[in-house]
Amino acid sequence: MNNHRPIRTVFFVSDSTGITAETFGHSLLAQFPDTRFQQTRVPFVDDVPKAQDCAQQIQKVARETGQRPIVFSSLVNPESVATLREAHDSALFIDLFERFIEPLENELGQRSAHTIGRFHGVAESGDYKKRIEAINFAMTHDDGVSSASDLVKADVILVGVSRSGKTPTSLYLAMQFGVKSANYPLIPEDFERNKLPGELHEFRNKLFGLTISPDRLSLIRQERRPNSHYASLDNCRYEIDAAQKLMRRENIRWLDSTTKSIEEISATIMQTVRIETEF
Repeated sequence: MNNHRPIRTVFFVSDSTGITAETFGHSLLAQFPDTRFQQTRVPFVDDVPKAQDCAQQIQKVARETGQRPIVFSSLVNPESVATLREAHDSALFIDLFERFIEPLENELGQRSAHTIGRFHGVAESGDYKKRIEAINFAMTHDDGVSSASDLVKADVILVGVSRSGKTPTSLYLAMQFGVKSANYPLIPEDFERNKLPGELHEFRNKLFGLTISPDRLSLIRQERRPNSHYASLDNCRYEIDAAQKLMRRENIRWLDSTTKSIEEISATIMQTVRIETEF
């Protein structure tokens, strides 16, 4: 890593958790690899005094560094926004709501709620409950612990060798999209029988496979079972080759997870299996 790149301070300011502002900000800042960014998160700015404190933090950083911080804000209360912008000469402000709410209001023909902490009551929403149910489903139906009656309820069933990324992908699909995901490991017995586990055949349209490079799989397995046959490079090569041949023969859609993030894997699954969500 080049530690001589210039450093800029970035504030993520929100009246709630700040996830929206941070996710959006990271997407934009990733386009500027020649600069390092020092992040400061300021969540729960849900009244004017807190906005004043935040404005003072921004001004202090500007004085101490001699550079304008970059501020990603998802505040919705007009008074808090106005207070935060008292530091406008000291920073570059990127207000998510200011830029996107008005076009949406015009398109939808209605005023936005402009409610502080709009998602504070999310625990009462159907979307939240759906995600909790999906998380419980993913945890209960991990590593092949599923009956045919359980799999009927699954939106997607992930298959692949042990430690190829099935469990974290299942949990991400549940937490982010409310998708009920079960997962099945492909094991040597499946390769010897040259068949999928029997209960999976009737749910072929829900299957999605994950594979991984032998080198990467061996490293992951070494952390769990050092110097074991299970983690050996030769065994990893055998299992991955056999799993890929099985998935090809069974016409299962699959991808290589080696260089992909959980987000990329999940987006591909959502698109390929055609899982639709709403809120």
